[in-house]
Amino acid sequence: MFKNKDKKQEMQKGKPRTMERNVIAKNSTFVGDITSDGDFRIDGVLEGILKTKGRVIIGVEGLIKGNVECANADIEGAFSGQLSVANTLTIKATANISGDVVIGKLSIEPGATFNATCAMKGALKELNKAHETKKYAEKTA
Repeated sequence: MFKNKDKKQEMQKGKPRTMERNVIAKNSTFVGDITSDGDFRIDGVLEGILKTKGRVIIGVEGLIKGNVECANADIEGAFSGQLSVANTLTIKATANISGDVVIGKLSIEPGATFNATCAMKGALKELNKAHETKKYAEKTA
């Protein structure tokens, strides 16, 4: 009864939503660009660009050198480069991050190394709106 309704809604949106988990395993090195809709777990080394609509997980022994664009990220290993996370970036105690980071929300455990410039997406809009409101208030007073 409910399954038919769910399938109809999925088919109306285009294609069924299937989230796959892609893995770059320990002792593996990947050099190049990756584009995907699924989640990624990196336990080896990735040098290049990773773009996904899913979650990126860097394991304790994982390393990414390059650019990453994703919806959410959990980092336990090392990252160096430009990181753009639409929603939440979770940095575990074993993580080592350097480079430029643009995020929606940030969670850092004590003990993590975070040597990066960080910009929060939502904060900039709120500051601009507050500044504009203040200008208009001064003009109408």
